[in-house]
Amino acid sequence: MEFLFSLFPAGFTWLLLGIAIITSFFKPKYGLFALGACALTALYQSHLELIVVLYGVAGLIVAAYGAKTKGIKRLICHVIVIVWALALALHLAPGFNNLQVLNQVQSGVNSSAYTLYLNLDKPLIFFALLLLVPNLLGRVKTMTQMQIRTLAALFSGVFLLAFLLGLIQYELSLPNWWLVFAFSNLLLTCVAEEALFRGYIQNLLTRRFNPVIGVGIASALFGLAHFAGGPVFILVATLAGILYGLTYFWSGKLSYAVAVHFAFNLGHLTFFTYPLLASS
Repeated sequence: MEFLFSLFPAGFTWLLLGIAIITSFFKPKYGLFALGACALTALYQSHLELIVVLYGVAGLIVAAYGAKTKGIKRLICHVIVIVWALALALHLAPGFNNLQVLNQVQSGVNSSAYTLYLNLDKPLIFFALLLLVPNLLGRVKTMTQMQIRTLAALFSGVFLLAFLLGLIQYELSLPNWWLVFAFSNLLLTCVAEEALFRGYIQNLLTRRFNPVIGVGIASALFGLAHFAGGPVFILVATLAGILYGLTYFWSGKLSYAVAVHFAFNLGHLTFFTYPLLASS
């Protein structure tokens, strides 16, 4: 807990960002107000430059307009927002001064060195996609016992496969920085990734074609997004994407997919070497 408090006052910007993200799952319009407060604080603390505000507002405006228009205008808005989002996800947009909170730390004696930044760019994707696709968050559906058992088996199976392929080793540990990891991974990483791959890509493909194509393509793209870890990592990440995709489709709620994604990552940190051995 002392480590978490040591991040303030510099980390106050991300506290507001976290509030904005959580609020958006319940009251999206209020979430945008909280995002505005976060942006003002980030400017004051020099975590953002003015160009970022212009870039971010432009993306949000295009997303909001894209949700209301039709035809070719709608298609153009979608293309613009996706290019805008990819620039954020790849940290290519200028003007962001993300806060480094961990530098070459280890979760356990056998784990690789790990560095963590609290990002301001990637989380913006969630807000834009929420404006572009109003049904992004979904509506809850009742899952069957068979579906729940399938998800549980797949959850365990992905870990087992990663272990057998040598990507991870068993190592029980919970470092003193796990709370900041949890905050960053849940709100700044999992929410953005699930919004893009499940709430946007899978959602639109499922509606346009069928669930098999929606889950399959979104999961494959999720795997390819982890190309830096090599072919084996792509395979494991694709299977993890299927886990999150089925969770989203069967539950009807993006928040459920986010929760499973985060539970998987936290389980990885707690029970295995972190990050992947292949990335060391």
